[in-house]
Amino acid sequence: MRRRDLWFILVALMLGMLLAALDQTIVSTALPTIVSDLGGLDHLSWVVTGYMLASAVSTPLWGKLGDQYGRKRLFITAIVIFLAGSALCGLSQTMGHLIAFRGLQGLGGGGLMVLAQAIVGDVVPVRERGRYQGLFGGVFAVSSVVGPLLGGLFVDHVSWRWVFYINLPIGVVALLVIVYALPSKPERTRHRIDYAGVVLLGGATFCLVLVTTWGGQTYAWTDPVIVGLLVAAAVMLGLWGFAETRAKEPVLPLRLFRMREFTMASLVGFVVGFGMFGALTYLPLFMQVVYGVSATMSGVHLVPMMAGMLGFSILSGRLIARTGRYRLYPILGTAVATVGMLLLSTLTEHSSTLTVSLYLLTLGAGLGLAVQVLVIVVQNSVGHADLGVATSGATFFRSIGGSFGVAVLGSVFTSRLRDDLAEVVRTTPLPQGFDPAAAQADPTVIQRLPPQLRGDFLHIYADSIATVFAVAAPVVAVAFVLSWFIPQRRLRETTKAIDLGEGLGATSAERSSLEEVERGLVRLADTELRRDYYARLGAAVGMGDFPPQSVWVVARLAGHDWVRAEQLAARAKVPRARGRPYVDRLVEAGLVVRSPDGESLRLTPEGERKAADLVVRCGHTLRALLADWGDHPELALMCDRISPGLLGADRDR
Repeated sequence: MRRRDLWFILVALMLGMLLAALDQTIVSTALPTIVSDLGGLDHLSWVVTGYMLASAVSTPLWGKLGDQYGRKRLFITAIVIFLAGSALCGLSQTMGHLIAFRGLQGLGGGGLMVLAQAIVGDVVPVRERGRYQGLFGGVFAVSSVVGPLLGGLFVDHVSWRWVFYINLPIGVVALLVIVYALPSKPERTRHRIDYAGVVLLGGATFCLVLVTTWGGQTYAWTDPVIVGLLVAAAVMLGLWGFAETRAKEPVLPLRLFRMREFTMASLVGFVVGFGMFGALTYLPLFMQVVYGVSATMSGVHLVPMMAGMLGFSILSGRLIARTGRYRLYPILGTAVATVGMLLLSTLTEHSSTLTVSLYLLTLGAGLGLAVQVLVIVVQNSVGHADLGVATSGATFFRSIGGSFGVAVLGSVFTSRLRDDLAEVVRTTPLPQGFDPAAAQADPTVIQRLPPQLRGDFLHIYADSIATVFAVAAPVVAVAFVLSWFIPQRRLRETTKAIDLGEGLGATSAERSSLEEVERGLVRLADTELRRDYYARLGAAVGMGDFPPQSVWVVARLAGHDWVRAEQLAARAKVPRARGRPYVDRLVEAGLVVRSPDGESLRLTPEGERKAADLVVRCGHTLRALLADWGDHPELALMCDRISPGLLGADRDR
């Protein structure tokens, strides 16, 4: 593949992934305005929950269907579904319509994130894959910070509907590039897809989220609707457990829950997601209603939290890779996040902007220390056979925790708001014709009240949102207690290669165990190649007298006929004259010959033997990095397969 075509495809993939990642956060700052326009403050949480649930539950299906029927076709389908959902969200006239269309959008968004990461492995040469994986991980980091800001800008300067409409032109560009530039991969992997497991687990989760949303609010806890939902959830969970014991490729094998590391990491991840997305949903409402700031400024106020998450996620990842110890970080992170939640629960309408920023930075730092490490805990503890499904399972629980968090905290908020409004109505004279319910349906009416009454209503909103964090704080404290039960094991080499995307992304790709190991191995190898790897490799095959640049040339010429010197210099990113001395050494040693015009290079038979030795030695190095996974024949075959690509000893695609 030509480099220009490759970049077209990668940009399109990143655009698709960015759209799906942004839609987890971009809506938060638009929610107060959406509620003002469509009404239904008590349904606000479902605008977020609907997207997250659909995205999380559909992830396993997208990954395996892409393997079975071709990722290009499935990626195009995911884009179309996502764009249709986006257009319908923008056209919504009621909150019910918006929630339903957000679910459709989430269904496509799950496919975008899963398949974009998988396609990278199809189109990018092995030796460059680690770098590009880092770019895709950065997409999640960018979306987490930029999402709330963009949502605010669209609300203030255009319309909240453009939060969804903006996806259309970007998505169409990505769609056209993928249709015309992405080649179809001929290989297919047959799967026994666990449709029953996906439907039953998703259905049980949906019922439980409805219970937490409606219980004690829309319906009494003893109402037949709530009881029926609980019974339905219990039945579906029981059927799901039975289905998983019979499925050839279960969506979430029950044996994983016998491992303390997986169980504890999943529980902690559930609670961390609960707090993270609950805060993201209700903080913009606090800023816009209580402080009276614009939607854009409410997004700016969230930057300390997102910056804390991103910064401390990177810091913890580097420290873990350096020291090999990870147990401290979820303990410390959940403790700091609990403190952050407690601090946020003390906010009032009189709290300063600096105070809010410091509290949000504290919460973000705690979440950043904890959230990424949980993926490492799982990957470092399960066996090779369960690595793929365990990784996606851990992030699945974080996504589901976010769905429950938004729903539960939404119920807490509306319940407290309703009670406080009732108290104001009982004790305070209201203006003629003023309906207190209007302040609940549309928060913007508060700004039009007389000063004294406006102060009372602002206090009600501040108190209601502070109660949200007061309830979330002990829940996050439970995660702190659970994190002490995570054991410390010797860190596997491939697990040290941190993938920022897996930590910050709400949805993990559904990859096979072999693909998970390969991702870590490629990232490790990419780091090794940037150090003194060629010098060590040359010494191992009897080329210790040659500079590493000469060893690099031999590796790059392997497997090729004549290679133009100009092309080789471009690959090395140096002027041709600078590389000539290293080639001259090889020519003098009889390892390389020049063409009669001096413009092309080729290995001699002796040079080919040295190149083959380099590939073999590289394979030995890769096997050593995988030694802590045990003796698995497929891992050895993988090392033999990717070592030529890492050294450039294969023909460019």
